[in-house]
Amino acid sequence: MGDVWAGFSGCGRRRGPACRAPLRSVHPELDTAPMEIIGRINRCAALLQQAEDAPLRRAGLTRAEFDLLGALRRTGHELTPGDLARETFSSGAAVTKRLKQLTERGLAERRGDTRDRRVAHVRLTDAGRDLVDAILPEQLAYETAVLEGLGGAGRDDLAALLGDLLVQLEGRLGVARA
Repeated sequence: MGDVWAGFSGCGRRRGPACRAPLRSVHPELDTAPMEIIGRINRCAALLQQAEDAPLRRAGLTRAEFDLLGALRRTGHELTPGDLARETFSSGAAVTKRLKQLTERGLAERRGDTRDRRVAHVRLTDAGRDLVDAILPEQLAYETAVLEGLGGAGRDDLAALLGDLLVQLEGRLGVARA
């Protein structure tokens, strides 16, 4: 029975009944269509992570580090590590670790709050702002190329559907929206 389950949820390029046939032969009473969708989302995520964002990699940044720098650039003002965690849907510990690396590289600065020593404020340095501004056009071009085969309407439809799914999942899991 292990062979029937192996790799099932990804389904590769097969669609519909051809994708679901192996499991349907074992459990004909089950609707396995959700596994096809979730499997493809997981496979896309794995492939995107495996490819790593080439422009970011060349700049020596991870996607998560770029997301932190991007959040600081987008807002245009200082944020606390907690704000950054909410903006990037990351854990506080992950943000702290990334901020340590970014400050050591001179891309971000932390300063303590004058009224509450437990609070830190983070801002981009000039070098951090310049790096984000330099990488952003190339990163967007890379991401556009990744999605090129979908066409404009396909990208819009996918973005809307994934947005709906995110809202549903965040509500179900109690995740606060930024």
